[in-house]
Amino acid sequence: MSLASVRAFFAEKAPEISVIESAVSSATVVLAAEAYGVEPARIAKTLSLRVGDRVVLIVAAGTSRMDNKKVKAAFGGKPKMLGLDEVADITGHEVGGVCPFGLKTPLPVYCDVSLKAFDIVVPAAGSTHSAVRITPDRMAELTAAEWVDVCEVRSQTEVSPAP
Repeated sequence: MSLASVRAFFAEKAPEISVIESAVSSATVVLAAEAYGVEPARIAKTLSLRVGDRVVLIVAAGTSRMDNKKVKAAFGGKPKMLGLDEVADITGHEVGGVCPFGLKTPLPVYCDVSLKAFDIVVPAAGSTHSAVRITPDRMAELTAAEWVDVCEVRSQTEVSPAP
């Protein structure tokens, strides 16, 4: 259902954007970068967080790391990553395919300024084998996202591959 909901989202809101699928998993930043032929920083990862009683999505550059102090200052509480079951129940997307498009439950979306370093980014598209190529501004526009500064950018060498 998740990939289908993302396809429906783009068919309605941005038919010029195509979902691309990969034969190999793109469930992590490193795998996605390999699957779609881009550097890891261009992968737009979506973090699913609970801050107090709110759930928010933060989309950030693949090599960035959430800064808890910045998140607390921006959202007024300590962030906690959603559990695996919660992610699918709330977003409708499986872990590794979470994105701000075609959500099961409407959620506030925030784009970290780390994405602005790129003309095109590659966020997941609802599954561990799908993505889209999109400008950061267009992604923010389509998801009614607010821009925030809540991450620190790491070098590519600091991003470790998944076990």
